[in-house]
Amino acid sequence: MWTPDVLDGFEQLTLDLEPDEEGDVVATVARRIEPGETDAGVDLLYVHGWNDYFFQAHLADFWESLGVRFHALDLRKYGRSLRDGQTPNYVADLGTYDEDIAAALAAIGHAGETPSPRRLLLMGHSTGGLVLSLWASRHPGRAAGVVLNAPWLELQAREAGRRVLEPGVRAAAAINPRGPVVYYDRGLYSRAISAEFDGEWTYDTEWRSNHGRRPTPAWMAAILKGHDQVAHGLAIDAPVLVLLSARSTMPTRWTEETQRTDTVLDVVGVARRVPNLGPVTTLVWVDGALHDVTLSAAPVREVVWRETARWFRGYVTADATRRDAADDGAAPPPTPWWRRALAAATSRRGGARRVA
Repeated sequence: MWTPDVLDGFEQLTLDLEPDEEGDVVATVARRIEPGETDAGVDLLYVHGWNDYFFQAHLADFWESLGVRFHALDLRKYGRSLRDGQTPNYVADLGTYDEDIAAALAAIGHAGETPSPRRLLLMGHSTGGLVLSLWASRHPGRAAGVVLNAPWLELQAREAGRRVLEPGVRAAAAINPRGPVVYYDRGLYSRAISAEFDGEWTYDTEWRSNHGRRPTPAWMAAILKGHDQVAHGLAIDAPVLVLLSARSTMPTRWTEETQRTDTVLDVVGVARRVPNLGPVTTLVWVDGALHDVTLSAAPVREVVWRETARWFRGYVTADATRRDAADDGAAPPPTPWWRRALAAATSRRGGARRVA
């Protein structure tokens, strides 16, 4: 049953999942109670990042302005789905989230065994971008497009650091999967986004801690495994848009740059992995953007909206128009190069441009 959500104008649905060693497990979907009047025949499922949950109502506003029906998924042990006695954000295998995603898609009318007349768009931020990238690669034919907002596709120390860390992390995960991991967060990113400090956004600090959450060995091992899979190449068979800040800054002290750069990820290391996602990738560098590019300053957000709308109209709605014309018996225009590449799956080139 859908019930009122913590966000005004939204409602939520609790999804019961298979219990794990900590007891009952749920995921949660949130959506607008009264969606916009325009309908492009597209449903979107959004997945948050680590130490995060869905609170970005303005993101729903943007997608609904394009006629997209917006839905957000709080994964198990995050945000709306966190229950007493659970280890926050914990999972030992990113594939575990397949159950959360399957339950959410079924709830919004996209069950795998029942084809929907509506197209499916996926959007993920940071760790959610990694999770959805892996999912889309394992589930060809499900999504019409994938939007990744600063996806965590590679470790900040890049491949060399990952190779050094991986054996120790795996050993620790085998011995004490929920044990402590050395972690320090000065809270600079939170200072840049929170209305309590120098930002403009309000969120529940019980669900999104201003100083992060200490990761566990098993969770970290799962992340490193996901990075390794991306490094070896995925096979996402839908157009992919990746939005990244133009620069990264080490989060050591508060400066003006911490308000205009990604202080969480190494954007260059992430960008190098974008062509590995699939045959059709578009990379957009956004000057002045924070880690979550949709939480950047208003002029920067306008760039994000413009570039995302351009991609959406070019790859998602335009392709649907082609299919509708073919269904009506009209002669469709020649197949574009990216669709031929998608079918052949022989090219792994990515387009990139810097915008300001």
